[in-house]
Amino acid sequence: MPFPIIAIDGPAASGKGTIAKRLAAHFGFAHLDTGLLYRAVGLAVLKTNGDPADAVQAGQAANKLNAEGIEKALADPALREDRVSIAASKTAAIPAVRAALLKFQRDFCAKPPGGKRGAVLDGRDIGTVIAPQAPVKIFVSASLEARAERRFKELQAESGHGTYSAVLADMKERDARDLSRAIAPAKPASDAVILDTTTMTADEAFAAALKVAESKLQDGQQGVGNG
Repeated sequence: MPFPIIAIDGPAASGKGTIAKRLAAHFGFAHLDTGLLYRAVGLAVLKTNGDPADAVQAGQAANKLNAEGIEKALADPALREDRVSIAASKTAAIPAVRAALLKFQRDFCAKPPGGKRGAVLDGRDIGTVIAPQAPVKIFVSASLEARAERRFKELQAESGHGTYSAVLADMKERDARDLSRAIAPAKPASDAVILDTTTMTADEAFAAALKVAESKLQDGQQGVGNG
């Protein structure tokens, strides 16, 4: 792999997104939150008054994603809207969309945008499907209760809506769905380092991830030099 890649996987609210962003900033790498890609496709279709469940329309939207403009596209606050979440679930079921986004993510790894010297991707199948050759693979985890508490606090800060019990039930269902799906189940790669953030602060989790990344990247550089 010509550019160093850091693959961050894990379930919702485990802290993987925050860790990935901070690692990218630390190393000067490009960052991609892959979970937002399907939302971006769904939103693009909605903006044309199209049907997110239409394979042709969704496929065209997925193929139009551009690496150089992806940072701006994924910063659109509309991606967090419920209508976009529903649209994303529809686009995610379309094989042509999944194929296009798989290619997009691998191209992002092969040539990080903005002239960056590496890339950090976070999601649920980065180390197993998208970039199995990545020198750094970290699977960020936390207890179901801790993750539900984090997500509940986020919702309270954003809108004041929702209950902890509802968030817990939704997250439990989502975990089961992610783990049991036939294509790219949300499981750690065999060579991934497991990072349990249940009792960690955000700074502690980042420090632990940084230690792993620095060690793995250094080992990789030494391996290239010795070769």
